[in-house]
Amino acid sequence: MISDARVPLEHQQPYGTSYEQMLEKVRYEGAYPTRERADEAVRLVLAGLGRQLTGDERVDLAARLPLEAARVLTAQIPDTQPLTGWAFVKDLAARTGASLATTRWDTGSVFSALATHAGPDLTTRILRQLPTGYALLFGRAELTPAA
Repeated sequence: MISDARVPLEHQQPYGTSYEQMLEKVRYEGAYPTRERADEAVRLVLAGLGRQLTGDERVDLAARLPLEAARVLTAQIPDTQPLTGWAFVKDLAARTGASLATTRWDTGSVFSALATHAGPDLTTRILRQLPTGYALLFGRAELTPAA
């Protein structure tokens, strides 16, 4: 395996990890009937996340994703006003005309696969950068400090 000096060894993709394998994970997690439906969900959610994520977290996530997924993420220009998790789901639903429930399902299915590629440390950094509401989309509890 050729090593990429930008990504720590413990976070490098195992040999053979590819976009197709990522699609199969999303297809399984989301119970999608076809790979094409999983691909639609991945592209929609990654494009949306690409409009929200900036800085080192964006670069580090792109480095850990299969090339095709990284291209979708990085092709987006980040928005100047970040969206909360719920606003993110509503924005994706409005762009596609899908129901909020379907879009929430798609988002959770894709974010589950992203968390696997990112690993727990990068996922935590991503969640710290994003506004409230994303932790649940990534399958994590959203903890808030006591008042």
